[in-house]
Parts: sequence; structure tokens; C-alpha cells
Amino acid sequence: MSAADLPVNRLPGAELAEVNAQAARLTRVDRKYLLHHADATALIADLPPDVAALEIDGRRCFGYESVYFDTPQLDSFALTASRRRRRFKIRTRTYLDTGECWLEVKTRGPRGTSIKVRQHSEPDSPSTVTTTGQQFLADTLQNAGIDPSPVATLQPVLVTRYRRSTLYLPGDGTRATLDTELEWTDVAGHRRSAPGAVIVETKTAAVPSTVDRLLWARGHRPAPISKFATGLALLHPDLPANRWHRTLRRLEPATTDHLPH
Repeated sequence: MSAADLPVNRLPGAELAEVNAQAARLTRVDRKYLLHHADATALIADLPPDVAALEIDGRRCFGYESVYFDTPQLDSFALTASRRRRRFKIRTRTYLDTGECWLEVKTRGPRGTSIKVRQHSEPDSPSTVTTTGQQFLADTLQNAGIDPSPVATLQPVLVTRYRRSTLYLPGDGTRATLDTELEWTDVAGHRRSAPGAVIVETKTAAVPSTVDRLLWARGHRPAPISKFATGLALLHPDLPANRWHRTLRRLEPATTDHLPH
């Protein structure tokens, strides 16, 4: 199943400029839900009539690729697994439909908020952090009160790919994303995919959105899922993953293992 199979074409369309102006929220509260494709389809059917789908050049489903970086000791993963306040994630994100690439840092803010800071990166080398990029990362971590020394030893550890549709909720001034065709690949070429799973993520200021309330009414609750950390744990069961134990138990039956050639 793919994002293209979700019935987002039944919704009104929204332009990128409008979504960015009204619901960009680089500092926000993220809530993630792990759904089956049928549940995501039912969610879309229940949306209020003013909810729109992001549309660019006639498309409502877009390909994403992220390369996650960590130290040889997997410091970023360990900080995430132990829920440390000063944790961070570093990645390049490529929008496959346009080739646009960003170098991004995600840290934690007050009251459970996520803070994302990013700058343009070279689209031809998403697995490489340039000297300029390293300085950006070090400055961003330092500004967040995080030791910047791990930047010197960063290396790519995981590639994620998925298809995304974005919902714009004008009544809330928020957005939500639906990710399908999830795929994780480590540096050795070991790959796992979850073709029937959908990750729904709401991005709000603090007050839950309409999508959150609809999901709660259907019995769905936010799940501790990180494409980076959960993906590494799926590919490497020896890593400490107690935080995602229930999520992994739900996700693993939906995944397919692809061993390197």
C-alpha cells in the first residue's frame, strides 16, 4: 500500500505557500501514531470538510529520503533510547520529487516540544557533511546547550525512505503527515520495509489537533516511534530498545526483511 492509495484526492487542495505560512511550526509538539492502512483510510473519511491536502504540481504524494548520522558509538541513538533531555538527531532530508536537500538538526525544547533547525545542503552528496555543515551542526547543538564534540565523528548510519501526504487543518492552524511505503537501510545494505503500515504525525503548538481527537476517539494513542531509532532497532535487535518495545512488537509483523546481496 502507498500514500497514493490513501484517499487524499477526495480532499480540497492546499498550496505549499499557504501551508508554510499558517502551519510550518519548526518548534512544535509532535504526536505520532502507528496505523494500519485501513485505519488511515478511515481517518481521512472522518476529517472535517475544510481539511485540505498539500498539492504541488498536481501531486499529493511525495517521496522522501533521509540519511541519519551518528557517532561510531551511536551516541545520538543512546540519548534517544534513554530519553535524555539533551538528545539530538542529525540528518539530511532529500525531497525526491524536486531534488531539494536540507541538513537538519532536531533537539528537544521546553514542555516536550521538538525544535528543528536546518540549512540547504548539497543534493548530490546527502551522505556527506561538509565543513560548512559541520560548523552549522556544532553551532546549533551549542546553542541548544548540547556538547557539540560528537559532530567531529559523525558518519551515516541509516537511510530511510517513504512516501508522504500532508494534511492542512485550517481550523486548527496545524498540519499532519501520513507516511507510507516505509523503508530502512543500514550501511551494510540490510533493509527492512513496512508496506502496510502508516505513520501519522500531528504537528501542533500545544493543544491537540482535530486529527489527534479523531484518532483518540477511535482508540489510537500516540506511540513512541522514531524513524531513526526504531529503524536502527529493527535492523539491529541487539541494540537497547526498551522504549520502543511495544511499537516494535506491533511493527515487526508488518515488515519484510531484505538481506544485502
